[in-house]
Amino acid sequence: MPPHDPYVALARAAITTYLGEGQRISVPSPTPPELTHQRKGAFVSLKRGTELRGCIGTYLPTQTNLAEEIIENAILAATQDPRFPPVKLEELPHLRITVDVLSTPEPCQETDLDPKRYGVIVESGWRRGLLLPDLPGVDTPQEQLRIAKVKAGLLPHEPCRLLRFTVERHQG
Repeated sequence: MPPHDPYVALARAAITTYLGEGQRISVPSPTPPELTHQRKGAFVSLKRGTELRGCIGTYLPTQTNLAEEIIENAILAATQDPRFPPVKLEELPHLRITVDVLSTPEPCQETDLDPKRYGVIVESGWRRGLLLPDLPGVDTPQEQLRIAKVKAGLLPHEPCRLLRFTVERHQG
């Protein structure tokens, strides 16, 4: 990845402006067409060193285009992740930002999973858990499903619907 990945730059600009001015940025011009001409789900993750500092995303698009999806989820990852206090502006230079753009989820079976290649969504009724692919320490489909079920509030052997997806990962 080039050092100034436009996906990561957009997320960082959205967070910087929101934390510094309390304003949500508009999609800048020019913006690469892949950000303005498609709708996809996206996750924005913030890390300080190896520690997660915030992560919010959508597995299906909720905004008018991918750029808007990244802006929204970047602000939410910095300010609304219930696991962490809101990010402070002075922290931002020390945070690494990752933007994962998700493919459309497809139904699958456990045997179709590969935690290095596919993320997984587990669903049962209104409960849902999602785990991104290629996470450190998640090496088997069984471990991936275990974590996703915990996130969904499901018991280990509780039946659920499985979906898998790939990501296009942008890091900066």
